[in-house]
Amino acid sequence: MAEVDPKTNGGAAPAVNGAAVTKPVYDPTAPAAIEVEHIVKKYGDFTAVDDVSFSVKEGEIFGLLGPNGAGKSTLIRMMTTLIPITSGKARIAGHDVVREPNAVRRLIGVIPQALTSDLDLTVEENMQIYAKLYDVPAKERARSIDELLRLVDLTKWRNAQTKTLSGGMRRRLEIARGLVHHPRIFFLDEPTTGLDPVSRVAVWEMLNNIQGQRRLTILLTTHYMDEADRLCDRVAIVDHGKLVALDAPMALKASVPGTNVIEVQFDNPPADWEQRLHTLDDVTSVQHEGAGMYRVLTGSGSRTTTELVEMAVTAGVSVKSLTVQNTTLDDVFVHYTGRQLRDELQKAYGFVMPPRPGMQP
Repeated sequence: MAEVDPKTNGGAAPAVNGAAVTKPVYDPTAPAAIEVEHIVKKYGDFTAVDDVSFSVKEGEIFGLLGPNGAGKSTLIRMMTTLIPITSGKARIAGHDVVREPNAVRRLIGVIPQALTSDLDLTVEENMQIYAKLYDVPAKERARSIDELLRLVDLTKWRNAQTKTLSGGMRRRLEIARGLVHHPRIFFLDEPTTGLDPVSRVAVWEMLNNIQGQRRLTILLTTHYMDEADRLCDRVAIVDHGKLVALDAPMALKASVPGTNVIEVQFDNPPADWEQRLHTLDDVTSVQHEGAGMYRVLTGSGSRTTTELVEMAVTAGVSVKSLTVQNTTLDDVFVHYTGRQLRDELQKAYGFVMPPRPGMQP
């Protein structure tokens, strides 16, 4: 597992409602808000989460990255008291999840992957019901709802029925609803799944804005590489229930041999073309993606590109397209798991959870 000194994420602060927001700098010396020690979840003979350990610092945005079926949602459900832990421990702000579940529930906000707001209620009514469930006093309730609707840019839709909202607006409502009782720790399971690209970026900016104003600790799961790279101070890669790598996105990318990625498509390359690409100087990895497309990791993008084109000309192979970019989290996932995340996403949908012990077929 890769683990070096964490690094903070840079970049310009998002502007929300016209005001620039500064994302708090991740402090690796801060106390732990979430502690997970050798946690295991089994369903009969199937191990969904296999001996996972990590900690999340106060004020950190921490990402669990991996394909559907990797165990990310199961981890969140154990940490948020929704399902029992088979073995191991989880502590939220110092409270043991098993022994002190009620204390944990009052400290956390949870946004599941599925949209759960009542479609026949208005935006404000959904917020009101959730606040009442947490016994938020009436005066504080009104103030908190006003603040959150402004924060997620839904103020002018507060009296609209939820079923009239777009998918992105409903996701923003869910996030606001989960914050109405002022939790210290926020869990989001696949927060932008199913959203269009514009809505995804809006949710990212909103999360940065909320975290900056409320100093929240955020743990999110995702299978989007760009989401983990953009939002998270640190990323844990989860595969088949195991944690295989954990570090800051920049450090994870630096841990992969090769600093550049060449994506190149050839017209009818010969059968041994992948082996030939491996022989080029500075090349550390070659992945054949089908249809004549290859993904080449190299320590020198410019030198390898020159040699690659010369080899293609000599062999009489046409280059249809070629791009050079820096190493991405996609390359990190391949490096630590041996397969591409998008391939695993396709396979994961065919997975069927085995029946719990004692259930009749």
